[in-house]
Amino acid sequence: MVDHHRVAVIVDREFRTVFRSRTLLALAGFVVLIVVSLAGAATGSPGGYVSLTLDLLAPIELLVPVLAFSFVYRSIQGDHERGELDVMRTYSLSRIEYLAGVYLGRIAGLLVVVIGALVLAGIVASLGAVVPVSFLATHSAGDTPLVFVRFVVLTAVYTLVVSSLAVAASAVARRTRDVLALSVGLLLLVAIGLDLLLVGLLSAEAVTQGNLHVFLGLSPASAFRGLVIETAVTPALAEAPPVAAASPLINIVGLTTWLLIPFVAAYAAVWQE
Repeated sequence: MVDHHRVAVIVDREFRTVFRSRTLLALAGFVVLIVVSLAGAATGSPGGYVSLTLDLLAPIELLVPVLAFSFVYRSIQGDHERGELDVMRTYSLSRIEYLAGVYLGRIAGLLVVVIGALVLAGIVASLGAVVPVSFLATHSAGDTPLVFVRFVVLTAVYTLVVSSLAVAASAVARRTRDVLALSVGLLLLVAIGLDLLLVGLLSAEAVTQGNLHVFLGLSPASAFRGLVIETAVTPALAEAPPVAAASPLINIVGLTTWLLIPFVAAYAAVWQE
């Protein structure tokens, strides 16, 4: 049975660790600056929240994995390297309690940065907003803050998924060099590797237009991208695109799989009871 008090203690420890690191704070500040600057550059352009969402979509796809791995990749491996993991095992702390505490503590700090950056971006963009051009909105609720809110929520989900991969890397690797190499490999895989693989499959005609939506849901980045376009952007357009950008159901299943499998791998690797 999971003891929530023990989990809360680990969560508090990890959350404090994140915000005591000057390197992580500097990286977080840099990411916030980029996101807010992009929103500022888009201020005054037609399209309102739809344009803002599309402007930030590609940068967020890349920035979130970089930030997530930076925040998480040394969490468990660092405890192992310092011998703290062996000390924790002497207490009545189960693997799931430790793992849940580490993950929730790190993700809490990460979400503060990611959501905070997007909220600031939304505020900056709204200060210079102009009336959206007529072809974008189907009705009065077309281009509303709800478009951007959906984007923020989906970005939070994407952050959870990528962080699960980072936790798995930290649990599997035992040396700093190994966890760094594994994290960089996974980062490249999530950010560009799977998309490049899909392009290769399309070129080889192993993937067709009929089953493309299935393969798009298998990559965390493309699944996130498809959900944003289908659930946030498309409902605000006057005319829906003739071809759907993705299958929301398949994308949700894909993201859920990428969330759970790394977490199970981390649970198996962190220590043997």
